[in-house]
Amino acid sequence: MSADVYTVINPATAAPVTHVHLASVAETDAAIEAAQAAFPAWRAMPPGERATLLRRFAAVVDAHVDELAELEVRNAGHTWGNARWEAGNVRDCLNYYAGAPERLFGRQIPVAGGVDVTFHEPLGVVGIIVPWNFPMPIAGWGFAPALAAGNTVVLKPAELTPLTAIRLGELALEAGLPEHVLTIIPGKGSVVGERFVTHPLVRKVCFTGSTEVGKRIMAGCAEQVKRVTLELGGKSSNIVFADADIDAAAASAPYAVFDNAGQDCCARSRILVERSAYDEFLGKLQTAVEGLRVLDPSDESSEMGPLISAQQKRTVTGYLDEVEVAFAGSTPGGDGFWVPPSVVTVDDPATGIWREEVFGPVVAVMPFDDEADAVAKANDTKYGLSGSIFTSDLGRGLRVARAVEAGNLSVNSHSSVRYWTPFGGYKQSGLGRELGPDAPMAFTEEKNVFIAH
Repeated sequence: MSADVYTVINPATAAPVTHVHLASVAETDAAIEAAQAAFPAWRAMPPGERATLLRRFAAVVDAHVDELAELEVRNAGHTWGNARWEAGNVRDCLNYYAGAPERLFGRQIPVAGGVDVTFHEPLGVVGIIVPWNFPMPIAGWGFAPALAAGNTVVLKPAELTPLTAIRLGELALEAGLPEHVLTIIPGKGSVVGERFVTHPLVRKVCFTGSTEVGKRIMAGCAEQVKRVTLELGGKSSNIVFADADIDAAAASAPYAVFDNAGQDCCARSRILVERSAYDEFLGKLQTAVEGLRVLDPSDESSEMGPLISAQQKRTVTGYLDEVEVAFAGSTPGGDGFWVPPSVVTVDDPATGIWREEVFGPVVAVMPFDDEADAVAKANDTKYGLSGSIFTSDLGRGLRVARAVEAGNLSVNSHSSVRYWTPFGGYKQSGLGRELGPDAPMAFTEEKNVFIAH
C-alpha cells in the first residue's frame, strides 16, 4: 500500500478529523482491474434484479441520512440543512435511476429486406472524479445512472472531502451490491484521477471541477478517444428587472450565491439590476445579507458555514483585497476558514471579481439599462452554467431565458438542480448533461443490428 496519508480537517475549526489513505498508481490499477472483472456479471444481471439492488442501496442510504449528514458537517463545513438534503439526494437519485434498467429501450427502425433494431449496451468501467464542494450529490449523479445502465464504477472523492464517499461505498456493500461494482478510491488527482484518464480499461471519465483541470482531462481522454462528461466552472447572473417583486428578489439573492459559502458552480455571483430599481434593490439586499445567519455548522440554525480550506480562504480574500466591499455580513470567527458574505458594486465589466469564478461568499452587483443590455452583460463570460431572471412579465422571462447562454435557468426562482431534469453547461461550463431521464444513456453505446429476411 502507498504510504501517503491525508489529514482531513474540519473547516469550521481547523481541527483534524481523521486520516485517510491515498491510493498509489498500483492500487488504482488494481481497483480498475477488479471493476473490469466484476463488469460481465453486473452487466448480465437481469434488469429487474439490478433495479432491486439499487432500490435496496437507496433504502440503506435513507437509513443513514443523519449519519452521512453529520460526516459532511464535520468534513465539508456544510450546514445541517444542506447536508441532510445532500444525503437525501443520493437516496433519491438511486431510487429514480432504479427505474432505468428495465427501461433502456432500443428502437425498431423500418428498413427494406429485414428488421433493424438498436440496443443500448453499457460501456464497462466508468471513472468518476468528484469535487469537494458537494461530495455526496455529485457522487450520486455519476454512479446512480452509470450503475443502472450496467457499468461498474470506480470513484475518486476529493482529497479534502473523502469521508461520505467512503461511507457510501460501505453502504453499497451492505445493501448487497456485488464487490467491485462500486469502488471508492481516495487519492490525489494527479495519481488516481490521472490514471482514470490514461488506463485503457476505463471507458468513460466523469469530472466535476475547475474548467482548467477539465480541459486537461478532455485532452488526455482524446488520446484513447475516451468518453468524457465535464461539469465545470460558472459565473452565473441573477437578472432583476424593475417590474419584478424587488422585495422577493432581494430577500432570495443571498441564498442564490452564499449557499455553501459560495462554493457552488451554480452560484449567482453576478447580480444585474435594472438601473431604475438599482438603489432600492441594493438597500434591501443589504438588509438580507446582514441578516444571514453565518454560524458554526454544528448549530442547526446556521445558514452559511466556512470555506473548505485555508487555501480557499486566501484565494477569496485575495479577490476582496482588490476591491471596496459595499457591505458584508458577519462570521463567528475562531480558527475556521471564515469569510463574511460580501457584496461589491461594479461598473467596469473587465473587473476580475466580475469575470472570474471566485468560489466564495462574494457577489458583484452591476446596473443595466434595458433587456438587450441585460442579456449582453449576462452573456459576456466564457461560462454558461446557470442563472436567474426576476420579472413580472412572463413573455420577458421566456425571451431572456432563451437569449441567455446557459444550461440551467430559472424565472422568479434560483432553482438549478432537480435529479429528474437535465443539468449541464454551455461554453466552458462543461460538456454533456447529467441527471434527468436520459442520463443512463450517456453511459451506454448504441448498437445497431440488421437482421435479413
